[in-house]
Amino acid sequence: MLSIFCAPARYVQGRDATGALGKELVKLGLSGPVFIVTGKSARKLLEATWKKTFKEVGLEYFVHEFGGECSRPEIEKAKNAALAQGAQVIVGAGGGKVLDTSRAVASELDKAAVNCPTVASSDAPCSALSVVYKADGEFDSYFFYKRNPDLVLVDTAVIAKAPPRLLVAGMGDALATWFEAKTVIEARAKNQVGGATTISAGALARLCYETLLADGLLALEAARAQVVAPSLERLVEANTLLSGLGFESGGLALAHSVHNGLTTSAHTHKYLHGEKVAFGLLVQLVAEGKSVETIDEVLTFSHSVGLPLTLAEIGLAGLEPGNAALAKIAERTCATGETAHNEPFIVTPQMVSDAIVAADKLGQSFLNRNGLDNNRSKSR
Repeated sequence: MLSIFCAPARYVQGRDATGALGKELVKLGLSGPVFIVTGKSARKLLEATWKKTFKEVGLEYFVHEFGGECSRPEIEKAKNAALAQGAQVIVGAGGGKVLDTSRAVASELDKAAVNCPTVASSDAPCSALSVVYKADGEFDSYFFYKRNPDLVLVDTAVIAKAPPRLLVAGMGDALATWFEAKTVIEARAKNQVGGATTISAGALARLCYETLLADGLLALEAARAQVVAPSLERLVEANTLLSGLGFESGGLALAHSVHNGLTTSAHTHKYLHGEKVAFGLLVQLVAEGKSVETIDEVLTFSHSVGLPLTLAEIGLAGLEPGNAALAKIAERTCATGETAHNEPFIVTPQMVSDAIVAADKLGQSFLNRNGLDNNRSKSR
């Protein structure tokens, strides 16, 4: 098996980076019209800057408002709109679902893909895949593309203004990166681009975890104050670049499959991708039989930044063995083609069901022994 490492062609990050978007496109030899897929809030925040940056370099641009879900109909709608405008560059400006949609459009039209995340809520921006959902929010499938984005531009001044919960969700997604990549490496399984994991990808995944532990809490405080601090810059890079390269070229395992399984319950749909991945990681660590020290380190960090530790915190209070909803989650987690099967052992629905219940009990025990609230889901 060949080792494969992939990455975006160019990554740009810093305060007020949006103002350099036009010049960055020109540096890459890209020309208009530029087609921007974005949500209402991102448009309100950034449109004045878009007008200025594209005017500076003489690029025509159009804005298409995202419908709210990265689904097949939404992708088709945006694609038809881009075709009508003769778009040559597809820019996604917003959260993970906006960017997943814009990358799908760019791939289907074979145009340049540019990602401008306005939140650091997932590791989607750097990847050559999209997570596609059904209209009701249930996971549908992954769409894989032949190349990574041509440009990822991250404006940390914009990210500092986003709700802190979104930054925390990005930490949840990034938290799983090292543990999943390590599993794939040890199992000698394929990464997300169909190859073996390079030592570079493994090192980046590990650095992602170390950066979370070192800067997560400080970055969260900066986000709460809406300021761009060095800790926030490093944490945004971890959530976006390190996790993006680490998950794709490192590989995914049980944690993300549990996320996909959790989406079969409508009760989880108001919770963010990274929040469900964070609980999925606890399930993975239990299923793999990791040490108490390792699990406790993850629990301690997760609680410190506000990630869920229990089923109640992702809308599934009272889920017990034998419950039909739990069985459905476990079955979907183990579906054919899921990354759960990158584990170095056979993963079954019964194993997943047991690990979910055990992970929930561990989370409850952690909260109880530290005298903490066991139902923080009300704050989400």
